[in-house]
Amino acid sequence: MKTLLYCLLFFPTLLFAQTNKDESDIKSVLNTQITLWNAGDVKGFMEYYEKSPNLKFIGKSGIVSGWEATLARYLKSYPNRETMGTLDFDIQEIDVTEGKTAWVLGKWHLTRPTVGDAGGYFTLLMKKVNGKWLVVRDHTS
Repeated sequence: MKTLLYCLLFFPTLLFAQTNKDESDIKSVLNTQITLWNAGDVKGFMEYYEKSPNLKFIGKSGIVSGWEATLARYLKSYPNRETMGTLDFDIQEIDVTEGKTAWVLGKWHLTRPTVGDAGGYFTLLMKKVNGKWLVVRDHTS
Protein backbone atom coordinates (compact mmCIF):
# COMPACT_ATOMS: atom_id res chain seq x y z
CA MET A 1 0.00 0.00 0.00
CA LYS A 2 2.83 2.35 0.87
CA THR A 3 4.44 1.68 -2.53
CA LEU A 4 1.18 2.42 -4.34
CA LEU A 5 0.77 5.70 -2.48
CA TYR A 6 4.38 6.64 -3.26
CA CYS A 7 3.83 5.89 -6.97
CA LEU A 8 0.62 7.91 -7.06
CA LEU A 9 2.34 10.90 -5.50
CA PHE A 10 5.73 10.66 -7.23
CA PHE A 11 4.79 9.61 -10.79
CA PRO A 12 2.87 12.80 -11.70
CA THR A 13 5.84 14.85 -10.45
CA LEU A 14 8.17 12.88 -12.73
CA LEU A 15 5.88 13.41 -15.71
CA PHE A 16 5.61 17.13 -15.01
CA ALA A 17 9.39 17.46 -14.67
CA GLN A 18 9.96 15.59 -17.95
CA THR A 19 7.33 17.71 -19.74
CA ASN A 20 9.01 20.91 -18.51
CA LYS A 21 12.41 19.64 -19.69
CA ASP A 22 10.95 18.69 -23.08
CA GLU A 23 9.31 22.11 -23.44
CA SER A 24 12.60 23.77 -22.55
CA ASP A 25 14.47 21.58 -25.06
CA ILE A 26 11.93 22.41 -27.79
CA LYS A 27 12.23 26.15 -27.08
CA SER A 28 16.00 25.76 -27.29
CA VAL A 29 15.66 24.09 -30.72
CA LEU A 30 13.42 26.90 -31.96
CA ASN A 31 15.79 29.57 -30.63
CA THR A 32 18.70 27.81 -32.34
CA GLN A 33 16.73 27.80 -35.58
CA ILE A 34 16.13 31.54 -35.25
CA THR A 35 19.86 32.12 -34.71
CA LEU A 36 20.80 29.96 -37.71
CA TRP A 37 18.21 31.60 -39.97
CA ASN A 38 19.32 35.08 -38.96
CA ALA A 39 22.92 34.08 -39.77
CA GLY A 40 21.77 33.11 -43.29
CA ASP A 41 22.30 29.38 -42.62
CA VAL A 42 19.27 27.66 -44.18
CA LYS A 43 20.97 24.24 -44.12
CA GLY A 44 21.73 24.66 -40.42
CA PHE A 45 18.11 25.70 -39.83
CA MET A 46 17.03 22.48 -41.60
CA GLU A 47 19.18 20.31 -39.31
CA TYR A 48 16.23 20.45 -36.89
CA TYR A 49 13.90 18.83 -39.42
CA GLU A 50 13.80 15.04 -39.66
CA LYS A 51 16.04 13.93 -42.52
CA SER A 52 13.42 11.62 -43.95
CA PRO A 53 11.24 11.25 -47.02
CA ASN A 54 8.34 11.28 -44.51
CA LEU A 55 8.90 14.92 -43.53
CA LYS A 56 6.00 17.12 -44.66
CA PHE A 57 5.94 20.89 -45.12
CA ILE A 58 2.44 22.26 -45.70
CA GLY A 59 2.14 25.83 -46.95
CA LYS A 60 -0.07 27.97 -49.15
CA SER A 61 1.34 26.29 -52.28
CA GLY A 62 0.56 22.78 -51.07
CA ILE A 63 2.46 19.89 -49.51
CA VAL A 64 6.19 19.32 -49.93
CA SER A 65 7.38 15.85 -48.95
CA GLY A 66 10.87 14.93 -47.80
CA TRP A 67 13.85 16.70 -46.27
CA GLU A 68 15.65 17.42 -49.56
CA ALA A 69 12.51 18.84 -51.18
CA THR A 70 11.80 21.00 -48.12
CA LEU A 71 15.36 22.34 -48.17
CA ALA A 72 15.01 23.08 -51.91
CA ARG A 73 11.73 24.91 -51.21
CA TYR A 74 13.39 27.09 -48.55
CA LEU A 75 16.36 27.86 -50.81
CA LYS A 76 14.06 28.80 -53.70
CA SER A 77 11.73 30.91 -51.55
CA TYR A 78 14.58 32.65 -49.70
CA PRO A 79 17.52 32.86 -52.14
CA ASN A 80 19.42 35.61 -50.30
CA ARG A 81 19.72 37.48 -46.99
CA GLU A 82 17.44 40.25 -48.25
CA THR A 83 14.51 37.84 -48.71
CA MET A 84 15.39 35.85 -45.56
CA GLY A 85 15.23 38.93 -43.38
CA THR A 86 15.38 38.63 -39.61
CA LEU A 87 13.25 35.83 -38.16
CA ASP A 88 11.38 35.88 -34.88
CA PHE A 89 8.97 33.39 -33.33
CA ASP A 90 6.21 34.00 -30.80
CA ILE A 91 5.55 30.57 -29.31
CA GLN A 92 1.93 30.39 -28.19
CA GLU A 93 1.70 26.79 -27.01
CA ILE A 94 3.76 23.62 -26.65
CA ASP A 95 1.87 20.41 -25.96
CA VAL A 96 4.17 17.47 -25.22
CA THR A 97 2.40 14.16 -25.77
CA GLU A 98 3.84 10.94 -24.37
CA GLY A 99 7.29 12.52 -24.11
CA LYS A 100 8.10 11.50 -27.69
CA THR A 101 6.04 13.96 -29.72
CA ALA A 102 4.95 17.56 -29.26
CA TRP A 103 2.67 20.04 -30.98
CA VAL A 104 3.96 23.59 -31.22
CA LEU A 105 1.72 26.53 -32.13
CA GLY A 106 3.20 29.91 -32.84
CA LYS A 107 3.55 33.02 -34.95
CA TRP A 108 6.49 33.79 -37.21
CA HIS A 109 7.68 37.15 -38.45
CA LEU A 110 10.36 38.18 -40.93
CA THR A 111 11.59 41.75 -40.71
CA ARG A 112 12.69 42.65 -44.25
CA PRO A 113 13.31 46.38 -44.73
CA THR A 114 13.84 46.33 -48.50
CA VAL A 115 11.32 43.73 -49.69
CA GLY A 116 8.62 44.09 -47.03
CA ASP A 117 7.92 42.17 -43.87
CA ALA A 118 6.22 38.78 -43.90
CA GLY A 119 4.61 36.66 -41.23
CA GLY A 120 1.92 34.26 -40.23
CA TYR A 121 1.23 31.26 -38.03
CA PHE A 122 2.71 27.79 -37.81
CA THR A 123 1.91 24.45 -36.29
CA LEU A 124 4.75 21.99 -35.88
CA LEU A 125 4.63 18.33 -35.00
CA MET A 126 7.95 17.50 -33.42
CA LYS A 127 9.28 14.08 -32.55
CA LYS A 128 12.11 13.06 -30.24
CA VAL A 129 14.59 11.09 -32.35
CA ASN A 130 17.69 9.74 -30.60
CA GLY A 131 17.16 12.28 -27.82
CA LYS A 132 16.88 15.25 -30.20
CA TRP A 133 13.64 17.12 -30.97
CA LEU A 134 13.05 17.33 -34.74
CA VAL A 135 10.25 18.79 -36.88
CA VAL A 136 8.35 16.05 -38.74
CA ARG A 137 5.38 18.18 -39.88
CA ASP A 138 5.42 21.92 -40.51
CA HIS A 139 2.20 23.68 -41.43
CA THR A 140 3.03 27.33 -42.03
CA SER A 141 0.68 30.01 -43.32
